[in-house]
Amino acid sequence: MTVLRGARVLLTGASRGIGPHIARELARAGASLVLTARSQAELAELSSQIPGSSFVCADLGRPEALAALVQDAGPIDVLVANAGLQATGRLSALDPGDIDLALDVNLRAPIQLSRALVPAMVERGRGHVVLIASLAGKVPGPGASIYNATKFGLRGFGHALRVELRRTGVGVSLVSPYFVGETGMWAASGRRSPFPEVSPQQVARAVRRALEENRSELVVAPLWPRWGARLISAFPEALLSLAPTLGSIPHRSAGGDH
Repeated sequence: MTVLRGARVLLTGASRGIGPHIARELARAGASLVLTARSQAELAELSSQIPGSSFVCADLGRPEALAALVQDAGPIDVLVANAGLQATGRLSALDPGDIDLALDVNLRAPIQLSRALVPAMVERGRGHVVLIASLAGKVPGPGASIYNATKFGLRGFGHALRVELRRTGVGVSLVSPYFVGETGMWAASGRRSPFPEVSPQQVARAVRRALEENRSELVVAPLWPRWGARLISAFPEALLSLAPTLGSIPHRSAGGDH
């Protein structure tokens, strides 16, 4: 269990999509927010709405920016790695630079930030890392090989790190949403899921719950996609035909909040 009142939380990808919703939910729980993203104007606007928060501009697509972010953020009790990019489309059509950028933002940055911040948490005997994954980390989808790779990798990293940090007082949680309506990459595509979409508020509440209850993973999804993902994991060859329905996302090049 992580006590959020008074905890310093570093939230990446804070300025857009589900980021502001997570920020406000954790602020209501009493956390002190350090917000980070690329856009100074958007960060300043969000920070002005959340008393006691601060912000640090950082482009997680630039590996050299990570060390500066850690230094500028100061002591951190909780990392919420929310920044992400799509980089979807057929592999042969993707620009190599877009592939590298998606790997850097979606996977490399959460790993390196965890590596930089976790030792101090372990020394204090308390802390938490929350990784915003996706149902796409459970279900492969057509035209989403790179996005799937980053989210499958993020889930593997998070679960392994949780085991590694057992009995240290530092928790690791994954929050894996289905298609999020109202805001973010999926909403911007203009497409609609065949099943009810989840709201950004539901994802934000799941982040808070994962922290307060020290959950290993919370899947934010309607019942059918949740069980469909489990069946595909158990019987991939027999049930992979369900993947386009459960896990496909719109084809776009890299772009998003990081």
